[in-house]
Amino acid sequence: MAFLLSLGGCAEMNDTMTTAFADPAKFELYDCKQLEAARKSLAERAAELQGLMAKADSGFAGPVVAEMAYRNDYVAIRGQSHYAEEAWQKNHCRETPAAPPPAAKPVAPTASRKPAKQPAKPVARSKPDTSVY
Repeated sequence: MAFLLSLGGCAEMNDTMTTAFADPAKFELYDCKQLEAARKSLAERAAELQGLMAKADSGFAGPVVAEMAYRNDYVAIRGQSHYAEEAWQKNHCRETPAAPPPAAKPVAPTASRKPAKQPAKPVARSKPDTSVY
């Protein structure tokens, strides 16, 4: 029973606790492009871990499983996300706009197309070529 109560305190971790589990210098030398990729990756991983914890919570002894299996990774990811966000703001980075969809190429009417070139016909020679290379 005491074990279950001790795990309950882990669920209430704030940002100051999560940063204790991450390296504050990890993102210092990243440029904006690297930070953008890192932030996206960290957000996806955090969402994945939240989903796994929610799924585990629905089962028998789920909260214990969620705390034991996923909470440490989740706390570390949140700490890394905090430092990645700090570096992002420090470098004055901006989100890269999504690439516009490629424009459709205009199709020329079939009547104005040039006819395809016919392959050249071989030249008939009167004498066989007997030269030596």
